[in-house]
Amino acid sequence: MTKCPCGSGLKLDACCAPYVDGTKPAPTAEALMRSRYTAFTLGNVEYLKNTLSKAEQVDFAMTEDDLAASTWQSLDIRDTNGGLEGDEHGVVEFVAKYKAAGAQHVHHERSTFCREGGRWVYESGVYNPKSAPVTSDKVGRNDPCPCGSGKKFKKCCGR
Repeated sequence: MTKCPCGSGLKLDACCAPYVDGTKPAPTAEALMRSRYTAFTLGNVEYLKNTLSKAEQVDFAMTEDDLAASTWQSLDIRDTNGGLEGDEHGVVEFVAKYKAAGAQHVHHERSTFCREGGRWVYESGVYNPKSAPVTSDKVGRNDPCPCGSGKKFKKCCGR
């Protein structure tokens, strides 16, 4: 048995195979995301189509040849929000690396999943999502140092 391509560290049969082969539905949005990545690596176009929302299936035009043109190399789950067994919606942010046409590619996406008919499906995605801007309060020279030393900023970290 081989390791699952999704990067879980489990064997394929104990991880994504039961979802991809239709034996059982993915229990969470992240499990669906991982199984969809595995389907890309295995060239399973039917699973990819069947795990799309009804609205997304309308425009689905991927073929086995499309999948054969890429070699998927790794999946990194960056963040999840919701998408647990009792939820109706979930978000999974991930980075997938693959090779196509002799070049390395990175696919970074924040995917939204929902339940249709009691099972998780891919609803939409934002490619190359931007994180929220980082803001900070400006520290004045004579303000207490934010490091907590008790000294003025100019005599501590502001040098």
